[in-house]
Amino acid sequence: MAAPTTPQTDMTAFEPDQEGIALPQPPVFATAEQEREHRKQQLAGAFRIFGRFGFGEGVAGHITVRDPEDPDLFWVNPFGMSFRHIRVSDLLCVDHSGRVVHGTRPVNRAGFVIHSAVHEARPDVVAAAHAHSVYGKAWSSLGRVLDPITQDACALYENHTVVTEGGGAVVVDAEAGRLLAAGLGRNAMCFHRNHGIFAVGHTVAEAAWWFISTERNCQAQLLAEAAGTPHLIDPENARFTREQTGGHYSGWFAFQPLWDEIVRTDPDLFD
Repeated sequence: MAAPTTPQTDMTAFEPDQEGIALPQPPVFATAEQEREHRKQQLAGAFRIFGRFGFGEGVAGHITVRDPEDPDLFWVNPFGMSFRHIRVSDLLCVDHSGRVVHGTRPVNRAGFVIHSAVHEARPDVVAAAHAHSVYGKAWSSLGRVLDPITQDACALYENHTVVTEGGGAVVVDAEAGRLLAAGLGRNAMCFHRNHGIFAVGHTVAEAAWWFISTERNCQAQLLAEAAGTPHLIDPENARFTREQTGGHYSGWFAFQPLWDEIVRTDPDLFD
C-alpha cells in the first residue's frame, strides 16, 4: 500500500502553517510490482491528457517511464495508437535497442532512439515526454529559450536549453539520440530545434507537467511577441520563482488536478 514520503524541499512558501494540514506527497511502494503498476497507470493517464490537449499529431509522440525493477527497460506507447485510447494493457516494455520484451505491437523507432539515449545518459530521469504540439513546434523553430515573461515561465528559468543538432530530421539513429541527450544535459527540458519540446522528470507526472506547461508558455510568448515587446521578470525574481515552483515535487504536484480529472472521466485507462 502506498505511503507518504517525507516532505519535499521546494514549494516551502506554499506549505500550510496550520497544524495537521500538509501538502500531499508522491506515493512510495513496498514492492517493485506495485510501483510498476503505478507508473504504467500514470503513463496511460498522461497519454489520455496529452490527447485531450490536442498534442497528438498522427503517429508522432511518445512518453516513456523507466521500469522500477530493471532500469534498462522502459514502458512506452504502441506506434500508431491514439493517445486518447491508450490503456495500461496497451503499453509496451522495450529495451535500449528497441526490442519489445512485453507486448505484441510495434514501437516507434524515434521514440526509443531518443528516450533510450536520455535514460542511459541520465540515471536520475524516470520519465521523458515528447510530442509534436503546435506551439512547441513553432517556438522550437526560433532556436531560443523561453523568456521569463510570466510566473509560469519562470518555473524552468535557467533549467531548459535549445538543442540544435539533428533538429528537423526524423531521429532514427542512435547517434542522433545521443546528441539530443548530450544537449539536454542536466536540464529538465529542451527545445529540439525545428522539432519540439522534450521534457524529463523523476516521475511521469513531473515530465508530463513540464511538457504541458512549456507548451502553454510557448503559446503565451508567441502571443505576447505578436502584440508587442514583453516586459521580462528580473533574474532575481525569476530565480526565486523557479526555486518555489520548478522542483521535482512542484512538477509532480502541479499534475495532480489533471490526473484527478482523467481518472474520473476515463476510468477505462486502467484496463
